[in-house]
Amino acid sequence: MTADTPRPRVDTSKPHPARVYDFLLGGKDNYPVDQEVGRKLPEDSRRDSRLNRAFMHRAVAWAARSGIDQYLDIGTGIPTKPNLHQIVQEIEPAARVVYTDNDPIVLAHAEALLISTPDGATDYIEADVRRPHTILEHARGFLDFTRPIALSLIALMHFVPDEDDPYGIVRDLVDALPSGSVLMLSQGTADFQPQELVGKVTGTYSKGGITLRLRTRTEVERFFDGLDLVAPGLVTAPNWFKDQPAPAVEQSSFYVGVARVR
Repeated sequence: MTADTPRPRVDTSKPHPARVYDFLLGGKDNYPVDQEVGRKLPEDSRRDSRLNRAFMHRAVAWAARSGIDQYLDIGTGIPTKPNLHQIVQEIEPAARVVYTDNDPIVLAHAEALLISTPDGATDYIEADVRRPHTILEHARGFLDFTRPIALSLIALMHFVPDEDDPYGIVRDLVDALPSGSVLMLSQGTADFQPQELVGKVTGTYSKGGITLRLRTRTEVERFFDGLDLVAPGLVTAPNWFKDQPAPAVEQSSFYVGVARVR
């Protein structure tokens, strides 16, 4: 993105998952249509968003401490400090990060995502995860695909319905990564909620024109086929931590996992 990049046109007549997520996290970069969806969701949705965000912080910090200094973050969302690059560059100052999202408002705020350490670098592309090859083509111009890369798909794939081949999308992205890379993924689930509550959540998103495909543990495990899950494996958001004090025990409606590429 450059100074000559035209300012994106943001459609404020329809809610967008990134802006609803921002609302749930207490952010201010959202519109009445997004707030309407967020307010109709169960109160637990705020907690789930917070726990999911905290998982991302722990996972990327672990990856950076493991020596990975390249990151491809798809479904970035609106900048909410600390951002991914701020966490990893505190550990690996020379880390390079490519952010990707399909909401123009994220592009409008991309300046915040592009403020890097002097030794590191960040980049941004407006693209949809359903176009993995477009994302990879751009990322190859910024990241070194001969060295390990951490791929971040946080709270994203439950917005990709089955007919869009979510497993094929993840497979295409992972197949492009060299050995030693990692996949960090979180996905919403209905495994721990009564059906009535699940119906309210999916119905609220649906009325806003947003498809929400919650998945079972078995379905989420499929995203990690052919990879080596890092301990503690596939767990709920508060239960994933490495080399840090255990987070408080809380109920979560997100399955999360980190896996190594062989």
